[in-house]
Formats: sequence, C-alpha cells, structure tokens
Amino acid sequence: MRRIDRIVILTGAGISAESGLGTFRDEGGLWAQHRIEDVATPEAFVRNPDLVHRFYNARRVQAAEAQPNPAHHALARLQADFPGDVLLVTQNVDGLHEKAGVRAIHMHGELSRALCAACEHRWDAPPEMSVGEPCPACDKPTARPDIVWFGEIPYHMEEIIEALQTCDLFAAIGTSGQVYPAAGFVEEARMSGAATVEMNLRDSDMSYAFEEHIVGPASKTVPAWVDRLLA
Repeated sequence: MRRIDRIVILTGAGISAESGLGTFRDEGGLWAQHRIEDVATPEAFVRNPDLVHRFYNARRVQAAEAQPNPAHHALARLQADFPGDVLLVTQNVDGLHEKAGVRAIHMHGELSRALCAACEHRWDAPPEMSVGEPCPACDKPTARPDIVWFGEIPYHMEEIIEALQTCDLFAAIGTSGQVYPAAGFVEEARMSGAATVEMNLRDSDMSYAFEEHIVGPASKTVPAWVDRLLA
C-alpha cells in the first residue's frame, strides 16, 4: 500500500454549494443573471466598473452570511490531525474554508480583499466597494475586488506546482474540470506518481484522469473520506 505523507487538495464551487453559494451553472443564482464577459474579466471592469462592483458586493454579502458545511469542517479536521502535510488549494473566493479553521491557498483571490489596479497594494475590502475608491497606499482611485478574473494569471502558481510535484495524494473536490490551470493539476500530480481521487456530484471534464471516483454530495463524501485517511 502506498505511503501517504503529503496531500494536496483542490476545492471548487461544489464544496460550497451546500452552504447556499451557487456555482456557475446553477439556475437562478447570481451567475445566471450575468454573463461572465460582463462581470468577471478585466475588460468588463474597464467597460462598466459600477456593474462589476455591484456584482461582487452582492457576492460578498452572500459569502459573509454563509456558514461552512460538514465538508469544510472535515478538511479542517484533516489538516489538524493528519501526521503529514495537507496543503489545501481552493478556486473559491468565499472564505468558508477559513471560517471552518482551514488554512487555504486562494488561487483565485478572495471576496474579503481589495486590490489596487495601479500599485497592486491589497487590503481588507469594505462590505461595499464603489467606483473611484482610493487605494490606501497610493491614493489613486483604482480599487477593485482582489479576484482573479478570466484572462488573468492565478495566484501562488509556483508554490502549487511544487506541491503537486512532491505530493503522494491529490484530491479534487467539487470542481468541474473546465477551468485551467486548475483542471491540469491532476495530470501534474499523476506524472509525479501521486495517487488521485475525485469527489463530485457527477463526472467532471477531467474524471478520466483520476484513479478513484467518489460520487455524492461533499457534505457526505468528504467527511467519510477524511475518516478513512485518519483511521
């Protein structure tokens, strides 16, 4: 049996869905009311910054009210109790991992943070951001959500790739397998000899690349998986 000392976990929107935060594909949610091109690209922010701010203000309110579900708490338990290293990388910007006590790398940024488009200074975002807010460092009116939009490079990629190349187990939870570079993480881990497991409600675009598949809601599958790892 393969010895597991280093675990890398990737989480996507599916792990937060049971906390009431919709995914890209949910009908009736915030994303269903807007085109990605209108609210989640640098060009959208230049074209209509007021709309972009209003969209992320609404998401910020949703995230602040949401609470972690059993999947988030199970991952916190894994980080606390596993005798080796557990690195959690998330595509989510909602902060639910931190509410559960998880230490997470946010490759797509965080709703709770603001970014200056001029000097790249970062600070805690207010509940509502508006057009023309000044940066506290350079005073330019270029504050934006600290979110990685489509067409931008995700954060912490060097650290993530190094972890994937040295891990013994890679797990993807609640991800669609459609957004790169995260969709390619499983192949990076496989090339380094890691075991791979996918937990999802249904097959993703990258399911073929995983050795093990666990189907079901994250609130059920993740705690059971963590129990198995810690046994």
